[in-house]
Amino acid sequence: MYGFYGKILKIDLNEETFRIETVDDQILKTCLGGKGLATHLLLDLNPPRVDPLGPENLLIFASGPVTGSPVWGSCRHGVYTKSPQTGYFSESYSGGTVAEHMSGTGFDAMVITGAAKRPVWLEICEAAVHFHSAEDLWGRDTFKTEDRVKEWIKQHRPETKKCGVVCIGPAGENKVSFAVLENDYWRSAGRTGTGAVAGSKNVKAIAFWGNRKKAFADVDLLKDFAKSLAQGAKEDPGVKAYKTMGTPMLVDIMNNAGGFPTRYWKKGKYEHFEKINAGALHERCEVKPHACLKCFMACGRLSTIKEGRHQGLKIEGPEYETIYAFGGLCEIDSIEEIAYLNDICDRLGMDTISGGNLAALTIEASRQGKIDYQIDYGQVDSIAQLLEDIAHRRGIGDTLARGIKFTAREWQMEDQAIHVKGLEPAGYDPRVLKGMGLAYGSSARGACHLRATFYKAELSGIVDPERIDGKAEIFTEWEDRLTLFDTFILCRFYRDLYQWDTLSTIIKGTTGMELDVGEMRSIAASIVDNTRRFNLREGLTLQEDGIPRRFFREALPETRKIITEDQMKQLMNDYYRARGWNENGEPPTSEF
Repeated sequence: MYGFYGKILKIDLNEETFRIETVDDQILKTCLGGKGLATHLLLDLNPPRVDPLGPENLLIFASGPVTGSPVWGSCRHGVYTKSPQTGYFSESYSGGTVAEHMSGTGFDAMVITGAAKRPVWLEICEAAVHFHSAEDLWGRDTFKTEDRVKEWIKQHRPETKKCGVVCIGPAGENKVSFAVLENDYWRSAGRTGTGAVAGSKNVKAIAFWGNRKKAFADVDLLKDFAKSLAQGAKEDPGVKAYKTMGTPMLVDIMNNAGGFPTRYWKKGKYEHFEKINAGALHERCEVKPHACLKCFMACGRLSTIKEGRHQGLKIEGPEYETIYAFGGLCEIDSIEEIAYLNDICDRLGMDTISGGNLAALTIEASRQGKIDYQIDYGQVDSIAQLLEDIAHRRGIGDTLARGIKFTAREWQMEDQAIHVKGLEPAGYDPRVLKGMGLAYGSSARGACHLRATFYKAELSGIVDPERIDGKAEIFTEWEDRLTLFDTFILCRFYRDLYQWDTLSTIIKGTTGMELDVGEMRSIAASIVDNTRRFNLREGLTLQEDGIPRRFFREALPETRKIITEDQMKQLMNDYYRARGWNENGEPPTSEF
């Protein structure tokens, strides 16, 4: 089938062996690649109720039918497993350059099972897997690990010029529940603990290289499409905004809306927001726009701190979510210090959203006398030390490393902890953007803002943030369209440029399939159904589809806005109906 190799690589770490299997074209037609194919594989191959950190839990890497094509925003890969952070469906995506190298190996997906007897790094190339000792890499940070692996490939594989590398840091080695898989230094498969799963398998890094090329249905169509899109997008306001300011522009937008989470979700505005916004970043740092491969948006901010104690520190970022997590929730009023904490997380290999949320929860626990640990709002060095303690599981760091659900129970703070299914939300308060309450509650991976990016619809005025009636139906269409993004795999920031008609063109050019909106939505809906089936099989209850009760009880002080329990209940019930699920949130048929 066009757009695919029709091959899956299966790696057994127990035996240090591999085999190659073919994929039936009918599966590819109904699942497509990326999320669709990986979800099918998890349902089919992952043992029910498996321990997320046990050797039997699968770790799947996948690309999509657009990977390797001229389509803009296509250099992304997906990682799928059962999450050690939530116990449910795990999906995480990363940009940079790795997807092209991954696709060059000639596989649509790579399924890793078992656990190595010793620390290893894997070299995946065309039709082969090599198992290398990682004893000398164990304990190293992500930057040094990536450098060492790339240097090895350069020295020992003269037939290839470059490779893509994903790796874990100390947090992944120590199985911190929200550890990430890092690539290109600053890019991360950053949520739900994929790095912890790799660590549990004793896999320190994976290098991908190869020169395989997929056959596309209509290369000329794809080239013309890419050329036309790039020309037409030059004056697009959204493209210009991302290129000039990046995601930190959301600090002003969310603070003005009164939904910028501050002081561990007690407030919706931060009085020092001008010290941590896009303006501050560009003023206090030397900033260059930075793009993934095959992207003209260049939303990344390659930032170098100009002066102060962190002078010369260079990172890509910080992104909005990191700024909210440390700047808002922890009330840090310096963009340089946020960049410093961002760098610590990148090198340790841990998610900044969970890291910032847990740091703020720890501050509250300390203030309330629930723990004996010296930390407070705005105390950068204390927070930095806490992150180190978590990564190395020292003292209370061992508690926090197990995730927010465990920590909240241990500290008797279950009524205060903000999470859904064990995953902390992004920087969009559902009391202000009520559609985000639905987004958090309905997401298969927990409090996720990316499955439908519905904050965009509400902030831009496409949908009234206060509206409840009919919102679930609109949300479901957004979710279906962006589910296709995750099967292809495409960057979220092309969502305004890639509407249904555009996605139809991309499918035709890559696979040759001619699908209308109804057919595309049907494929997307079946993938959403399958993620739901996976979670129900793993023990998901209806109560876990809600949001924290604090959002019902505590109005934001600046706006007095709140989301009620009845509103949330209606949003979820309407969503079940829109999905064709029954009142218990169950899809109409079962595939397990």
